[in-house]
Amino acid sequence: MLLVGLTGNIASGKSEVARLLRERGATLIDADILAREAVEPGTEALEKIVQNWGKEVLAADGTLDRGALRRIAFSDQGELEKLNAMVHPEVTRLRDLEIEKAKSRGDKVVVCVIPLLFERNLVNDFDYLVLIDAPRALRLERLAETRGLDEADAMNMIASQMPAELKRARVDYCIENAGSLSDLEKDVDKLWATLNKKASGSRRAAGDS
Repeated sequence: MLLVGLTGNIASGKSEVARLLRERGATLIDADILAREAVEPGTEALEKIVQNWGKEVLAADGTLDRGALRRIAFSDQGELEKLNAMVHPEVTRLRDLEIEKAKSRGDKVVVCVIPLLFERNLVNDFDYLVLIDAPRALRLERLAETRGLDEADAMNMIASQMPAELKRARVDYCIENAGSLSDLEKDVDKLWATLNKKASGSRRAAGDS
């Protein structure tokens, strides 16, 4: 099994690349989905969040108001680190469970989508690293158009992450997502061919050992 870490800064296009890889046969484990599971009503992480920031971060139905929490956490790096410390251990546990399930099924290529892969020092957890990138101005535009964020919120979210320039030298593959969907699909086809080749090589190596 080839374990792939897929990362990229906010609004770079990770989710779209992940969707295209899943369509081509990859097993997908998305940290954003796991993070939502980690803070569902009744979870320890949500209880800690409410204890720290109050019921103002809850919606009327008792679920987490992600927008309200985002405005608090992304305005201050210390608050963001506090939030990450509450949520990430559970996300890691859930991801490990999904990886074990994939391994037991004999899945060939498993892609873990992790926005904070570098920030959380997870580089060595994966066989192969893929970075999705796009110019900062384009990412700001996407945040405004697709998420309805104002410029200040968007800038805070971008500033909270390690610059992509520092990540490039440490990944195995980089996709520049600044063109059309058709361009992206062609790039993903090339990536998928590379991942399959790597997966076949890792299986042969395992068989030889």
